Amino acid sequence: MSKVIEGLLYADSHEWVKVEGEIATIGISDYAQHALGDIVYVDMPEVGDEVTAGEDFGAVESVKAASDLYSPVSGEVVEVNEELEDAPESINADAYGAWIIKVKISDASELENLLSAEAYAKLCENE
Repeated sequence: MSKVIEGLLYADSHEWVKVEGEIATIGISDYAQHALGDIVYVDMPEVGDEVTAGEDFGAVESVKAASDLYSPVSGEVVEVNEELEDAPESINADAYGAWIIKVKISDASELENLLSAEAYAKLCENE
């Protein structure tokens, strides 16, 4: 069973979101990192790029697959986790500690489309 953290929101594409004011910190779930296996590269946008909810903003590559990253929210990228450039495997070690990007949310109502921890855990059980 993968770890699901209470207090975060989840996209059905397996990204998690931690909302602090108007900033959304985004990463991939423990379920996603388990499914991918050993992560070897993370393709991230640049600071200042715009992301759109439901559209891809990068990719995670593992030894067995590459998977697009989909933004759970729309807004401007205000920070990228540069540590992942040298240590992408930190996502495997701690999926909820190794965030990927931080976005200034442009439309907070999009958060209503995301899943609670309980709903996300059920989704993972059924996959």
